[in-house]
Amino acid sequence: MVNVTIDGRELQVPEGTTILDAAKLAGIHIPTLCFMKDLNEIGACRVCVVEVEGYARLFTACNNPVAEGMVIRTNTKKVRNTRKINVELILSEHDTNCAICNRGGTCGLQKVANNLNIIGVPYERTIPEKRGSVKFPLIREYEKCIKCMRCIQVCDHVQNTHIWDLVNTGSRTTVDVSGLYRLEDADCVLCGQCITHCPVGALRERDDTDRVLDALEDPEVITVAQVAPSIRTSWGEAFKVNPEFATLRRLVAALRKMGFDYVFDTDFSADLTIMEEANELLEKLKNPEKAKFPMFTSCCPGWVRFAKAHYPDFVDNLSTSKSPQQMFGAIAKSYYADTLGVSPKKIFCVSIMPCVAKKAEAAYPNMVDDEGDPEVDVVLTTREIARLIRSDSIDITALNESDPDLPLGVGSGAGNIFGATGGVMEAALRSAYYFVNGKNPNPDAFKAVRGMKGRKESEFDLGNGQKLRVCVVNGLGNASALLEDLRKGRASYDFVEVMACPGGCVGGGGQPIREGFELAPLRAPILYMQDQGSNLRFSHENPSIKAVYRDYLGEPLSEKAEHLLHTDHHAWNMPGETNNRR
Repeated sequence: MVNVTIDGRELQVPEGTTILDAAKLAGIHIPTLCFMKDLNEIGACRVCVVEVEGYARLFTACNNPVAEGMVIRTNTKKVRNTRKINVELILSEHDTNCAICNRGGTCGLQKVANNLNIIGVPYERTIPEKRGSVKFPLIREYEKCIKCMRCIQVCDHVQNTHIWDLVNTGSRTTVDVSGLYRLEDADCVLCGQCITHCPVGALRERDDTDRVLDALEDPEVITVAQVAPSIRTSWGEAFKVNPEFATLRRLVAALRKMGFDYVFDTDFSADLTIMEEANELLEKLKNPEKAKFPMFTSCCPGWVRFAKAHYPDFVDNLSTSKSPQQMFGAIAKSYYADTLGVSPKKIFCVSIMPCVAKKAEAAYPNMVDDEGDPEVDVVLTTREIARLIRSDSIDITALNESDPDLPLGVGSGAGNIFGATGGVMEAALRSAYYFVNGKNPNPDAFKAVRGMKGRKESEFDLGNGQKLRVCVVNGLGNASALLEDLRKGRASYDFVEVMACPGGCVGGGGQPIREGFELAPLRAPILYMQDQGSNLRFSHENPSIKAVYRDYLGEPLSEKAEHLLHTDHHAWNMPGETNNRR
C-alpha cells in the first residue's frame, strides 16, 4: 500500500494505482476526455493534468501511478488554466457547430468545455477540410476529430480490425484510415464500436431518416417496420426513461403515431432463423462427411464481414441461414404481401436495429426479392429512431401501449434473447433438442452460454447420446483468437456463435451512447428477464411460425425455405476480393 495526499485528504491505495483512480477512491473528480479504462490511458488530451508537490511540470492523472508520500493537488489555478488552454486548443481545430451535431447532449468535449467555463476560443481556427463518403454506412467527420485515439484503440485491441491509425507527422498528425485508403475501400466490418467510443461526433452512422419520412408521406406505399430484440432494452435511454416503461409495445405505439401502417417484432424472424439454423446444424451432424465444422452462426453481419475480410478460409463454415432482419424482409415481401393481396413493390420495409452493419447487409446484391428489389428497404439505428420520434414531437410518456400486428408480431422468449451474447446459441439448442427428442428440454438447460465473458465453451447432450461441443464469443478480438485456435488445431467445436459487438447486439454500434459507460451488461439481463416471464419460450412453439410453415414454406430447409431464407455468402464482395470465392 502507498500513502498519498490528494487535495489535503490522506489515503492509502495499492501500489501501481493511477492518480486518477486514487482520486476516485477519495471521491475527487478529475475531468478526462480521451481516457478509457484499461484501453486508452495515454494522456493524449492533457485534460486530466494535476499538480504534484516538488515538480514544476504537471502530471497526467490517467497514466501516472502514485508514489509513496506523493502530495497531489487537482484544482489549483495552474491546473485549471492548463486544462482550459488544452481544451481551447482542441476546440481551435474542431467544428463547434454543436446545434447540428449528432452528439448534441452526449458529447464529452462539450461537457468538459462547459465545466471549464469556456465561452470562446482565443486561437486561430484551423478546421480540416477533408470529407468522407456520405453514402457509406459509417461516416467520418474529419472536422470534428480531436485525435484522442479512442477509435484506434477500440478497433485494434477490442475488435482486431485495424481500420484506424495515426497518419502524417508533426502538426499534420491526425487519425485516418490505415494505409491511406478511403474508408469504403478498407476492410471495415461496420461494427460501429468506433462510433460508440468516440467522445465527440467525429464518427457517426449514415442518417437514413429522410428516406423513411418520404415513404411515410407516400399514400401509395405500405410502410412496414420491424423492431429488433435488443431495441427494447435501450430505445428509452434517449428519453431518460427506464426499460420497464420503454417497452416494445410503447415503441409500437410511437411508430403507429408516426404513420407506419404495420409494426412487427423481429423476434418472429429470430424464431424463423432458429427453425432453419437448428435444422441446418442437425443435418450437418447427420452427414459430417459432407459438412465443415464448426458451423458458425450467421445472424451478425459485422461478424460475417469480418470472416470474409480476415478469415476467408472459414466463410464456408458459416450457416447459410439469413439474419433475422433479412428473413423478415423476405417473408414481408412474399408471404405477407400475398396475405395482404398486394404486390411486394408496394411494401416499404424498415428495420429498426442496434447495428450499423445491418445498413450494409440490406444493400447486398443477393438480399433482394424475386422482383430484384431489396428485401429490407431502410435500416435505422436505435439512435435514428429516437431522432425520428423527437422530430415528430411525440411525447412517449403520453402513449398507451399497443400490440404488434399479426401474424409477424408474435415472438418467443428464445427469439427475444437473440440480442444478448449467447442468446442465439441457447435458442438454437432449445429447438435442436426438441427436433431430436420430440419433447422440450428445460428452457434454462443451456444457460451455461450466458454472460458477458468474451469466450464461453460448453458441452451439451442433445438427448441422443451425442455430445455437442459449443462455443460463444463476443467482440471480434475474441473471435480472432478463437479462429486462430481453430486454424492451429488447439480447439474443436461443432457449433459456434459469434457476435461482433462486445456483449452482443445490446452493445451494438447503433445503440444510444452514454459517455464513459459500457451499457451491454445492464441491457442483457432485461432480455433474459423477459424470456423468463414469457409464456412462449421455444421458437418451434410460436403459432405464427407454425402457420408460416404450414401455409407457405412447408418445412424447414424445404426448397421454398432455402430460396427465401438462405443465402450464399460468396455472392457479394468485401473490398479487396477479386472474385466472389477468394
